[in-house]
Amino acid sequence: MHDEEELTVTEGDQVAGAAASGDPAVGLAAVRALRTLADRLEDVQVANARSQGWSWQAIADVLQLSRQAVHQKHSYREIPPENRGESAHKAGKDGNDV
Repeated sequence: MHDEEELTVTEGDQVAGAAASGDPAVGLAAVRALRTLADRLEDVQVANARSQGWSWQAIADVLQLSRQAVHQKHSYREIPPENRGESAHKAGKDGNDV
């Protein structure tokens, strides 16, 4: 999902056009590509918002999701990599979510 390939504008137009294809294999592949692009854009913009001091609730309101859903999906970036396993272990150990 997070490979380093870039989608050019022309490729984006092709993907969007393919989504309307009468061939289900082409249409479904286009849907998958668009979903991947949307996920990448969300990752970038959530990180951007957090770096500018936005709260999880403010981000959730704009995305029309719950604060918990946005936090669960994106908060891992705010935990230093060396502590990610430790935090998950602590959450499981005492039964509380971090």
